[in-house]
Amino acid sequence: MCESRPLNSQSMVATLTSTPPSFLPLWRRKLPTFNPTHVQCLGTGKEALEISSNGYIKTNTTGFPEKGISTRPGTSSTPRPPRPRRIILVRHGESEGNVDETVYTRVPDPKIDLTEKGKAEAEECGWRIREMIEKDGANDWKVYFYVSPYKRTLETLRHLGLAFERSRISGMREEPRIREQDFGREKMRLDKALRLLYGRFFYRFPNGESAADVYDRITGFRETLKADIDIGRFQPPGEQSPNVNLIIVSHGLALRVFLMRWYKWTVQQFEGLNNMGNGNLIVMQKGYGGRYSLSMHHNEEELREFGLTDEMLIDQEWQKTARIGELNYDCPMVNSFFPHFEDEGCIT
Repeated sequence: MCESRPLNSQSMVATLTSTPPSFLPLWRRKLPTFNPTHVQCLGTGKEALEISSNGYIKTNTTGFPEKGISTRPGTSSTPRPPRPRRIILVRHGESEGNVDETVYTRVPDPKIDLTEKGKAEAEECGWRIREMIEKDGANDWKVYFYVSPYKRTLETLRHLGLAFERSRISGMREEPRIREQDFGREKMRLDKALRLLYGRFFYRFPNGESAADVYDRITGFRETLKADIDIGRFQPPGEQSPNVNLIIVSHGLALRVFLMRWYKWTVQQFEGLNNMGNGNLIVMQKGYGGRYSLSMHHNEEELREFGLTDEMLIDQEWQKTARIGELNYDCPMVNSFFPHFEDEGCIT
């Protein structure tokens, strides 16, 4: 039987120093020196990545929208690609569920069709969008679509798309995160009545979602969208056109939540919004400083009808001239959060 003996300090040092390198803990191993200038792109193996003096990659790959954009903001001499001129939010045309809510007890929500009226609404919406874009007077304009995977939104896209020839469509993407709110069980009418008592944002349908749940997934979509805008994802290869228009075909609540998230509206402000009509649209248009404002396209009467308050309208006017990344230090919504500022009214 082997006898185990405690190790003294000298024997411990001897044991550690004699341990093979591959068995040493990571913090004690001598790692090989990494030379980043020898890194090559996987695939062709022909071009080495160029490393700047501060250690960030300079991308020179052709055929990708990320061309010439540094992986760190502010480290590239190449200017950012122009932002799309508009983000156009479109609610699907009239569906069978809009006409008869009992349809939801017989047909799964994602499979509900448009009515004939809804198809006509979608096509008319497409021509309205085209007319709006053509008024810009630009010859190189294009549209890019995001669409919810539900049948009624896909049908809306197909009929809306009749207004555009192939050369005008730079692409489309089916996006599950902008799908309809999940209403859960079939007792929708009763549950919607309870939602009015509880609050439209926080009420969660049994076995379904609340608007707060939709907010979380819309937040993820918004971050993806902003990243795609920043890298010029919607620009055709070799082009830097400011005349790209994004069109998001989705559902009433999802689009209102999208606006809430984009403009940082409060829960109370969200609950004061009215639903968009079927086949209708809301336009976020790029302002003079690069930010998107509803006031660039819509007049005050239209925005009030949608549910915007005085504070929200003032903020939209600020969005028209503010620069990207600029903070609204005179934000009129501040006063509504602090009672001791109420007498000062809105800051303009």
